[in-house]
Amino acid sequence: MLDPVSFEILKNSLISIAEEMGVILRRSSFSPNIKERRDFSCALFTASGQLVAQAEHIPVHLGAMPYSVQAVLKEFENDLSEGDDVILNDPYRGGTHLPDITMVSPIFFKERLVGFAANRAHHSDVGGVAPGSMSALARDVNQEGIRIPPIKLWAEDKPNRQLLDFVLTNVRTPDERLGDLRAQRAANLVGAKRLTELLKKSSVSSVESGMDQLIDYSEKLMVKRIRELPRKSSSAVDYLDDDGFGTTDIPVKVKITVGGESIGFDFSGSAKQVQGPLNAVYSVALSAVYYVVRCVTDPSIPANAGCFKPIEVKAPSRTIVNAEPPAPVAGGNVETSTRIVDVTLKGFSSIIPERVCAACQGTMNNVTIGGVDPRNGKYFTYYETIAGGFGARHNKDGVDGIHSHMTNTLNTPVEALESAYPLRVRRYELVRGSGGRGRFRGGLGIRRDTEVLAEGSTISLMGERQRRGPYGLFGGKSGSPGTYGIIRGNRITSLSSKTTISANSGDVLTVTTPGGGGYGTISGRSRGRVEQDRADGKA
Repeated sequence: MLDPVSFEILKNSLISIAEEMGVILRRSSFSPNIKERRDFSCALFTASGQLVAQAEHIPVHLGAMPYSVQAVLKEFENDLSEGDDVILNDPYRGGTHLPDITMVSPIFFKERLVGFAANRAHHSDVGGVAPGSMSALARDVNQEGIRIPPIKLWAEDKPNRQLLDFVLTNVRTPDERLGDLRAQRAANLVGAKRLTELLKKSSVSSVESGMDQLIDYSEKLMVKRIRELPRKSSSAVDYLDDDGFGTTDIPVKVKITVGGESIGFDFSGSAKQVQGPLNAVYSVALSAVYYVVRCVTDPSIPANAGCFKPIEVKAPSRTIVNAEPPAPVAGGNVETSTRIVDVTLKGFSSIIPERVCAACQGTMNNVTIGGVDPRNGKYFTYYETIAGGFGARHNKDGVDGIHSHMTNTLNTPVEALESAYPLRVRRYELVRGSGGRGRFRGGLGIRRDTEVLAEGSTISLMGERQRRGPYGLFGGKSGSPGTYGIIRGNRITSLSSKTTISANSGDVLTVTTPGGGGYGTISGRSRGRVEQDRADGKA
């Protein structure tokens, strides 16, 4: 056992390594999606593949990444060497959806495997039927892009040229993909360097035992927090709008049981996997549950394998929360994961209401635009998730225009977007009155209008919360639903939340995102606050 001071130094050193990996990945990357939006995550693992430290990046990545590391260990077992970098994106072998490419690199010290550096980054195109690899019209996972099992992209520091050529030949933006893959490798190299520096200062045995101690520490803290919760059970249901192929009001159900030292989540009764791409693999469902548990217990507990040991999740196979091949899964990672969070928080609202917010916008509003850039004659693929309203809390209003829950990304700044792509932002503003009314008001949604400047472009949309707005709690009203449309001349045509269309130069895509739900009855809101809402343009 490390003494308390040494333990704190090791704990913070490991977290700092993961954070520095993220800085290197962001600064080295080529695509605005990684450099500007920061759609990536970084973590460190023990030699046995247990998560030991992570940076506070994307929740939907971090809960699932341990499954990628386990897939690498299973595939290569005793065939890993210093200088190896294994990539994979297969959702059914530890991935989330195909654009998320994970790179796992073993770390050796004095010829001994001491851990793994891993990162996951969203690439703005990995092939498939539509630019951006996020088509809402895909009927199976093979239409969503190239599917990569665990395979060495670098072996003992030598690139696998044949594999690299294969990947780059099957994507629309090969130069950008190569740059981002090299940035991912650079991040892992820095992670390995920093861990070996830590080992040189100490010893392998003390660092390894300290890692185990850190995992045990998180588990004990989580058990302590669970003991403080009421021993109750609660059930909840929420619905996805549709799968893009005619199936509507798709239920996601959960029963939460708080025991003495564990919490159980049973998703029995959730919809069977659907034809459209809203299916989530099991690792994505786990990510959503892990995130919620951290929110309602103690977010300061170090997030590692120990933190998640007291959490038990039952998700029946071949359902929308535990899909099996060949179900398409692009939206499971971005949309269904968000709905799992919503329904799980709704379940907790009757157990610990003061720790739960009303529903946030409940969608990532995925927008993908691809085509040929008239400025250089090269293919471009633009991907964005657009922020919306955050749900009100028991003691304060929701936040306006922010990414929430399973996405922790930023927006692409207008200057960066217009520089990198043949696009022009015509309008970008908060939507007045879109937050749900209540004692505490839900956050406002956003309207963003983007003009396409490339003839014959393809727009793919994948969103939710258009049939019903995000729910309020304890008498609070729902937030406003979202809407999508295309403006051609003076005419606006409504668009489905899951569609792929062709666009000409001059067409303007308009996206209005949902507002957050309210908390408590409106009668509890003071007249002064109501008048201030009107003065601020929020009512």
